[in-house]
Amino acid sequence: MKNTIKVERAIKDITQADLADLIQVSRQTINAIESNKYVPSAVLALKIAKVFGKAVEEIFTLEETD
Repeated sequence: MKNTIKVERAIKDITQADLADLIQVSRQTINAIESNKYVPSAVLALKIAKVFGKAVEEIFTLEETD
């Protein structure tokens, strides 16, 4: 699964730590999601989308291998 979290963070000018604080996870969790090493739960994906004011599908997209 691909995501645009890094781009969305740049647009809003927030760090991984800032995003982590907003959704109550560790910075390492944000890093793992951004680098596609961890697939977030539905709740976490919804929280991330809410921070950026976008639909989940605008941030997370399935790849053919998923």
